Amino acid sequence: MARPRVLILRAPGTNCDEETAYAFEVAGAESRRMHVLELLRSPASLHEYQILCIPGGFSFGDDIGAGKVFAGRLQQHLGEELARFRDADKLTLGICNGFQTLIKSGMLTTDKGSPLVEDETPDATLFWNDSGRYEDRWVNVASCGDRCVFLRGIERMYLPIAHAEGKFVARDERTLEELESSGRLALRYVDERCDPKSDVCYPCNPNGSQSNVAGLCDESGRIFGLMPHPERHLDPTNHPRWTRGEAGETGDGLALFVNAVRYFG
Repeated sequence: MARPRVLILRAPGTNCDEETAYAFEVAGAESRRMHVLELLRSPASLHEYQILCIPGGFSFGDDIGAGKVFAGRLQQHLGEELARFRDADKLTLGICNGFQTLIKSGMLTTDKGSPLVEDETPDATLFWNDSGRYEDRWVNVASCGDRCVFLRGIERMYLPIAHAEGKFVARDERTLEELESSGRLALRYVDERCDPKSDVCYPCNPNGSQSNVAGLCDESGRIFGLMPHPERHLDPTNHPRWTRGEAGETGDGLALFVNAVRYFG
């Protein structure tokens, strides 16, 4: 079986591209890191890949909001190519700043799963953490439903988060209910009960997200964004208490990347 090709799209300020590329390679893919300016020079080269991933960091310094400038580049210059990429039954993943980029571009908040046009209002956004500060901690998350390709067969994960703007906020209550009923609220913060439908408080919900949302997918389940960092828990020794015997045989985050590779098997 040919190894699927993954494009890790980075920008000035991205700092998780090497770890994310490594995660896909461990899962069995072939990955390439590319600066967004290189892709803008040759947009059609996007179609040489089966998976697009926007990793974490502080793209363009988060100067006017986390992921906002990167999202603008996607909207203005790559909208048509990204729509073609999605329609070709391919996968798109955004991690932390990548999630912020996807949601603010509209790729996760429009029915078509393509960047917003000027007169469209997004269904949701990611806002400042309720704590008013940057949160860097490990959290428990649980998957909800089976719509999301990346989460198939995964019940729960223990992953690190590191962000200041991770609070999921829907446009209104009706929109939140629609996202819930359609199975798009794919990943939730949980406490020791591990019930994704239970209310959880800080720090289990580290940012105050509505409905404890930690990750969102589009209607197809092939575009997915999440705030936790699965690429930072690939090996048992990545677990903060592995010396106490609390780690599993593999790191919890690895299964997400394996699912992406298996989709093309």
